[in-house]
Amino acid sequence: MRHQTAGSSSRPPAHRTAAVVAAVLAGCCALLLTLVATRWHPLLGLDGDVSRTTHRWAVREHGLTRAFRILTDWVWGPLTMRLVCAAAVVQLVWRRAAWWTALWLTVTVALATVVQQSVKAAVDRPRPIWPDPVDSAHYAAFPSGHAMTAAVVCGLLLWLLHRHGAGGVQWRTAVSVAVVSVVGVGLTRVWLGVHWPSDVVGGWLFGGLVVAVAVVVYERSRVARPSHE
Repeated sequence: MRHQTAGSSSRPPAHRTAAVVAAVLAGCCALLLTLVATRWHPLLGLDGDVSRTTHRWAVREHGLTRAFRILTDWVWGPLTMRLVCAAAVVQLVWRRAAWWTALWLTVTVALATVVQQSVKAAVDRPRPIWPDPVDSAHYAAFPSGHAMTAAVVCGLLLWLLHRHGAGGVQWRTAVSVAVVSVVGVGLTRVWLGVHWPSDVVGGWLFGGLVVAVAVVVYERSRVARPSHE
């Protein structure tokens, strides 16, 4: 007979917790998507107020704006995030026994891009337009691809670290880097005037939803894989 500790017996399975989180995030995504698609006036007003204020700051603070462009394009940009993910995949493949995790990570990030572009095309929200822009971007505004990609990659990698027992300084450092990256890239997109604030929030929410669903899939599929996976 297997014995369980009081803490482990009362703790819900990981896939159930992730499923609850996914359900909550799905509701939040649906609500925000509806408000954006129907052009709910209070949301548009708040987006406009915040964006006009930050744009004035961006035009005035040339040095800070230049630094934010470097951060958003090179440090926290989607390409950088995908390269970090690719490095993690290479490490997992190198371990050989973790091939399923490497495949899961790759497919999840790829599907996140498909979801992002599909929602953008469906909503087709215009980006902010300024007479004196400090940056430019392509495709529709909602959701922010930078914010969503950062949330997906950082969320997945944090979950993998947690699942493999990372703790102490390593865990605190990883969490700090992830939070600064996800929040930071979202703020730079608004500062540079290429996204409305709700685009960034949408990117975070959709990114979190993708991570939660991916965790559910991963945990549910564990019974079909060797235990050392």
